[in-house]
Amino acid sequence: MTVRDEVAALITRLAGEPICDDCITEKLGLSVRQHSNHKTRELAGANGFERRLAPCSICGTSKKVIRRLPA
Repeated sequence: MTVRDEVAALITRLAGEPICDDCITEKLGLSVRQHSNHKTRELAGANGFERRLAPCSICGTSKKVIRRLPA
């Protein structure tokens, strides 16, 4: 499974709840935040993924987050 696949799977498991790049990095044990940032920017706008400024459902901080809209 690629890093992109892992990021997409984590976002999908959250069932519409937004998550920030920092929390993705922590949850997946990625070595640097830029990995998650790059992958979330790739996913944004495709297959129901939405990236916007909002509170993260994990850490509560308001920043760029990504979520997958329910079908």
